[in-house]
Amino acid sequence: MDDFKLLIDLHITADRQGPGGEAETRRAIELSGLSKRRNLRLADIGCGTGASTLVLAKDLDAHIVAVDLLPDFLDVLRSRAACAGVADRIEAVNASMDALPIEPGSLDAIWSEGAIYSMGFKNGVRQWRRLLKPGGILAVSELTWLTASRPAELEEHWQAQYAEVGTASSKLAVLERNGYAPMGYFTLAEHCWLDAYYLPMQQRFPAFLARHESSAAAKAVVAAEELEIALYARHRAFVSYGYYVARRTDDTL
Repeated sequence: MDDFKLLIDLHITADRQGPGGEAETRRAIELSGLSKRRNLRLADIGCGTGASTLVLAKDLDAHIVAVDLLPDFLDVLRSRAACAGVADRIEAVNASMDALPIEPGSLDAIWSEGAIYSMGFKNGVRQWRRLLKPGGILAVSELTWLTASRPAELEEHWQAQYAEVGTASSKLAVLERNGYAPMGYFTLAEHCWLDAYYLPMQQRFPAFLARHESSAAAKAVVAAEELEIALYARHRAFVSYGYYVARRTDDTL
């Protein structure tokens, strides 16, 4: 089994595939002003097994196009949506986030929690803008430096993993240069990383290793995750996800 399939196996039973929380999704909804509107059409891009999708479906009067590259994750999302009684509000779509089968100018909002890094923040906000109606909302969480300088080992790790990691000011500037007006920003608290993501993952490690007979590849996956967890534990004051909420401005671009 290759590393990609191993990662799917490790994460498919998780409530979420990255740091976050229901309260944080709802805070972004509040900043967006969408709760006051009706008959919305949204896309949740890189939805995974549906942590944010389900909150959006419960809290908004909306049809939600939930997009993910992995059909196994979408199968779990469909099951979770049925159990939550919101299956009729969610359309699960298997697609790449850089080739979305969505009509330009058709969306009231785009959501993407911890996933835009797959195509890069600048590329993502630029490409997705055309899918939004004028005045449409973009709400994304993105790996963000919390300080102007960082410990070398932390910076080296994340620069190698994601070269676009930057400060909030740099991300806001990207939004402004690409036709968005920022509406709100906040950072994810430690519990979004530890309680919601890292600790549940660590609890899955023994069963994961057992399923794969402690193969070298499975051990390497666990070691890489443990390294990231240890780095966060040591340097949590310097990095988090920033949650950015912005509005599409006029069509001059």
